[in-house]
Amino acid sequence: VDSMAGKEYFTYGLELMKVEPPHNIDQPILARMARLGFEVGESFDFDAASPIVQSALKAAPGTAQKLMAWKSPRISNVENQWSMDVEMVGVYGTYYLKRAIMTQIGLGANLPEDAVYPIAMTDGDGNPLDGANNYVLHFNADDIPPVNAFWSVTIYDNDGYQVANSLNRFALSSWMPMEKNPDGSLDLYFQHESPGKDKEANWLPAPNGPFNVTMRLYAPKPSVLYGKWAPPAITKVGEPSVNKAQ
Repeated sequence: VDSMAGKEYFTYGLELMKVEPPHNIDQPILARMARLGFEVGESFDFDAASPIVQSALKAAPGTAQKLMAWKSPRISNVENQWSMDVEMVGVYGTYYLKRAIMTQIGLGANLPEDAVYPIAMTDGDGNPLDGANNYVLHFNADDIPPVNAFWSVTIYDNDGYQVANSLNRFALSSWMPMEKNPDGSLDLYFQHESPGKDKEANWLPAPNGPFNVTMRLYAPKPSVLYGKWAPPAITKVGEPSVNKAQ
C-alpha cells in the first residue's frame, strides 16, 4: 500500500468499501469524500474526475507519508526513554492518522488490556543504543513488570530484524529461568559479547551495531494501563563490548 500511487490507492479503496462498508461514525469523512466523487458501493473513475481533484489525489500519498513520518515518533508517551502507548490502540474511532500509522507499522494492534509494547531506541542519557556498548536494564524488586500473564524483551536491529547470535537467543521472558539478585531485583544485560557465564541467564545478545528494544507486557495490570508504571531507563555501563573498527 505504501508504494501505491494516488489513482490506484483511491480506486482500490472504493472497491474495498463494497465488501467492507464503513462504520456509521465515518459518515462525516464520507460526506467530504463524496464531494470528490467517492460514493460508497460504487467504483471510482479517476479519469472522470476534474483536473483539480486528480491533482489533489496524485499528491495525497506523498503528503500523507510526510505527515505520518512526522507524527509517528510523537504518537506515544515517552518515559525513561521508552515510547509507550496505552490509549486508543486497537480501537481508533475517527483518529484516522493513528490508525494509518499503526497499520503501517504492524497491520494492527492488540487492545492495551491484552498487551502493551514499550519501545526503547536510546539509553537513559538519550543516546542511541549500539552493540559497541554494554547496557543494563535494572528492575527493583518491587518494580518487576506488572502483568497478569507474562512479559518479555526482544532486541531488533534498525531494520526491524532479529540478529543471529552465539546463544541462539532472541528474547528474554518472565517464564525463563533468569537469575535475580539477592535483594530480589533483576538485571538484564544487552550487549554483543557475553557478560560472563554467571550472568548469561540474563543476557540478551545485541548486534554489533545500532539496535532497539521492544518490551511486551501481556495482560498488563492497571498500573500499566493507567500510566503509573513505565520500564526503567536502559543504562550504559562499563567498557565497550566490541571494537567498531573490527
